[in-house]
Amino acid sequence: MSPDPDAVLARLREICLALPRTTEKVSHGMPVFFIEKGKTFAWFSRDHHGSGIMAVIVKCSGLDEQAMLVEADLDLYYRPPYFGPSGWIGIRLDGDAVDWDHVADRVATSWELVAPKRLLEMGGR
Repeated sequence: MSPDPDAVLARLREICLALPRTTEKVSHGMPVFFIEKGKTFAWFSRDHHGSGIMAVIVKCSGLDEQAMLVEADLDLYYRPPYFGPSGWIGIRLDGDAVDWDHVADRVATSWELVAPKRLLEMGGR
């Protein structure tokens, strides 16, 4: 049985909005989490273009890290269409046992990758 998308989004929202200076809005039909001035750090994807996947899409350090993550765990990570070529990674949230600590760490890393330097200098997360 797939997890309830509303419950999954609520958990993801809690993680994302706990980070400094973050907001949420809908873009392209998906909840998106931003740092001030529109710097995106996470997208909630649910059946995007009929993929059947529920996931969070986060920034990673680049295509090398993306390839390493996908190769290391094909059941957890995937290269999301449209986002993948720009260095984003999908983390599946539709499994039976989502490791929310791991998700929170990847979301926070994504936040750090896009955060303005002054936020990082103030102590970041």
